[in-house]
Amino acid sequence: MTKSIIATPNAPSAIGTYSQAVRAGNTVYLSGQIGLDPASMNLVEGIDAQIQRVLDNLRAVTQAAGGDLSDLVRVTVYLTDLGHFSKVNEAMSRYFSAPYPARAAVGVASLPRGALVEIDGIMVIDR
Repeated sequence: MTKSIIATPNAPSAIGTYSQAVRAGNTVYLSGQIGLDPASMNLVEGIDAQIQRVLDNLRAVTQAAGGDLSDLVRVTVYLTDLGHFSKVNEAMSRYFSAPYPARAAVGVASLPRGALVEIDGIMVIDR
């Protein structure tokens, strides 16, 4: 099986030893995105802005892979405060439509760069 690296300037560049996404066959594994602005590489302020930036970053990577958010079959949400889960749910309703991807939400002690939220995903594209 051939694997290819997905990269786009429309999402933050990797801040470690990983790729924005890797495609293996028709499956694309998206690395976790935090609320970094891709132009400045600075974390946006506040939970609402971070959730939106994370989802915009994920959208950019899915598009670079030849798909879009509707091709995500699984996402994992990491939150430093599970009390913000309703905000994630509300934001996801603006970015996704039924049928929704499978999802898990995990409370964590901390995230890179002091982020409040991170989301990763798996997408399948048949194009």
